[in-house]
Amino acid sequence: MMKLALAQEQNIPRIMALIDQAKAFLKANGVDQWQDGYPDRPCIEKDIEDKTGYLCLLGGEIVGCLCIDFCGERAYDSINGRWISDQPYVVVHRLALDNSVKGRGLTSGVLELVEDMARKRDVHSFKMDTDQDNDIMKHVLQKNGFSYCGTICFDNSEKIAYEKLI
Repeated sequence: MMKLALAQEQNIPRIMALIDQAKAFLKANGVDQWQDGYPDRPCIEKDIEDKTGYLCLLGGEIVGCLCIDFCGERAYDSINGRWISDQPYVVVHRLALDNSVKGRGLTSGVLELVEDMARKRDVHSFKMDTDQDNDIMKHVLQKNGFSYCGTICFDNSEKIAYEKLI
C-alpha cells in the first residue's frame, strides 16, 4: 500500500535520482517538460524547507516524490480560461515515480492520497498543470476526474491547467 511521508534532507539524493529518471523518461517520450534544468536541487531543498516535499513509499521503499502545496500557486491567479471554483485548493507539482513502478496505477493512488490529505484539511479543490505535450499526465488527470480549465503561464511556458472538486 502506498503511503506519503514528508521528505527530509537526507532523502535529497534519492529524490534527485527520481527527478533525473523522470527527465530522461519525458525526453524519451518526446515531452519537452523538465528539459531545461527544472526541477533542480535548490527547488527540492526549498520543498523540504517549506514542508511541501513528500516521498511516495511502497513497502517502506521510496518509489516517488512530489510537492504538495496548500498555499496556492501564484501562476494560477491568471488563467486563460476559467477555474471550476474559487476556493482554497491543493496543488501538486514535481511528481515523479520510479520507472520500476510505472504502469501499475500508482499515480492514481498518489492523487487519491493527496485528496485524502486535502479532505482532512477541509480543502475541496485540487488543481494541477502539465505541459501541452505531456499526453501521459493529461490522460492520468482526465482518468482521475480532473477537468480541463484553460492555460496558465508557469516557468516561462504555457501549461494546461486542470481542477477537480473533491
